[in-house]
Amino acid sequence: MSPRRAQAEPELIRTEYASGLRIVTETMPGMRSAALGIWVDVGSRDERPAVAGASHFLEHLLFKGTRTRSARHIAEAFDAVGGDLNAFTAKEYTCYYCRVRDQDLPMAVDYMSDMLQNSVLAKADFEAERMVIIEEINMRDDDPGDLIHDLFAEALWKGHPLGRPVLGTRETITSVSRDQVKRFYDRLYQPPHFVIAAAGNLRHEEVCALVEGHMDTGPQVSTGQAPKVRAGGDIPAVASATLVKHRPTEQAHITLGTSGFSRKDPKRFAFGVVNSALGGGMSSRLFQEVREKRGLAYSVYSYHTMFAETGLFAVYAGCTPAKAHDVLQIARQEMRDIAGGGLTAEELERAKGHLKGSLVLSLEDTSGRMSRVGRSEISHGEILTVDEVLARTDAVTKEDAEGVARDVFSRPMALTVIGPFEEGAFDEDAAEGVLPGATSLGVAAHAEART
Repeated sequence: MSPRRAQAEPELIRTEYASGLRIVTETMPGMRSAALGIWVDVGSRDERPAVAGASHFLEHLLFKGTRTRSARHIAEAFDAVGGDLNAFTAKEYTCYYCRVRDQDLPMAVDYMSDMLQNSVLAKADFEAERMVIIEEINMRDDDPGDLIHDLFAEALWKGHPLGRPVLGTRETITSVSRDQVKRFYDRLYQPPHFVIAAAGNLRHEEVCALVEGHMDTGPQVSTGQAPKVRAGGDIPAVASATLVKHRPTEQAHITLGTSGFSRKDPKRFAFGVVNSALGGGMSSRLFQEVREKRGLAYSVYSYHTMFAETGLFAVYAGCTPAKAHDVLQIARQEMRDIAGGGLTAEELERAKGHLKGSLVLSLEDTSGRMSRVGRSEISHGEILTVDEVLARTDAVTKEDAEGVARDVFSRPMALTVIGPFEEGAFDEDAAEGVLPGATSLGVAAHAEART
C-alpha cells in the first residue's frame, strides 16, 4: 500500500495596518469551526515590581464586562453557540481566545474586540478578582509540583523581570490599586500590541473586514512581511544558586537547570532534539534511567522555554526524599554523557521523530493552528510552515546536538528543592554546571545564547 500523500499546506496570510495591529490567518477549508485569538504583546516581564501580576489581573478583569455588555451577557453569548472562551497570561504575552462554528466568527470578533478595548474594570469586580487571584496563588503554593518551577526561575534569574511569577505575589496583589491596573491597561492594550490570529473555515479578507469594523486599524500597510517581534531587553545573568524550601511533603520536588536559547536562535532546533532525547518522552534517558530501570520517581522530565533574548532549560523530578541525591546524580550523568558524544544515532532519530509527530498531532484542530500562527507572529522573527519546521528538525545532525548540549550543560546551574530538608542539605550537589567551565566568567560568555 502506498503511503498517504500529504494534503496541501493550509493557506497562511498576514496583514499589517498603519495602527500597528496585525492579522494572520490560516485557512482550513475542511473544517466547520474557527478559532480566534487576540494576542497582546504584554506579559509579566513588562510590569514594574510594584504592580507585579497586573497582566494576569487584567486577564481576569476583561471577562467582567464592557461599557455595553455585562459579564453574564458575554458568557451567555458564547454558551448560546456552544463556543469556548478563555485566556492565559505568560511572561511575554497574554492571549484571549475562543473557538466557535465558522458561521459564528462575526459574533466572536465583535465580543472579543469589545472586551479588549472597552472593559470597564469596575471597582467591585476588581476587589472580587483580587480575592480570586489570592486563592489562585494559594492553590499554586499548595502544589509543590507547580510552585517549584516559579521558585526555579526566581533562583536562576534573581532580580530580573523574567524571574518573577506571572501571578504576582500576595504582597503586590494585595496592595495594587484599581487605578494602577487601569493605567497599565490604558497604556499597553493598544493596537500596536495586538495580533489577531484565526484559523479554520474562513477567508482572510473577511476576517480583516470584521476586525476593521470593530478595531482601530487605519489603512493596510503591508502583507506577507516578516513579523515584528519584541525587542530583546537586558540579558539576565545566570545565578549558580541552590534554594531549599522546607516542606513536610512525602516527595522531594527537584528542579535543576540553566539558561537556554532564545526563540530566534537557530540553535533552538538542535537543542529541542537534545531536550527530547534527555527528558521528552517515555523512551527518553531520564524516564528510562530514573523511572523504568530504578523506580526512583513517578514523574521525571526536562523542558526548554524560550524568550526574546534567552531561554530556560530545566530537569524536574518528584521522588522519595531519601533518593533525591541519587536522582540528581543520574540527571547530571546523562547530561554529561550526551554532551560528551554518547547520543546514539537511534536516539537522535527517535528524538526527532518525537518532536515531528508531536507537532503534527498538535495541529489537527483549529485551536492548535491558531495558537501556532499567533505565537509565531508575536514571538518569533519568522512564521515557518509546518513543513519548514519539520525540515529544520530533520536537518539536525549528531554534531549539532552534541555542540548545543556542550554549550548549555557547561553553563552555571541553579538547583531548587521543595521537601523535608534543612538548609544545606544539598551543599554536596552545588549548583555548578554538569561540565567543566561553569564559572562566574561563563555567565557573561553564555548570556548571548519557557504553556
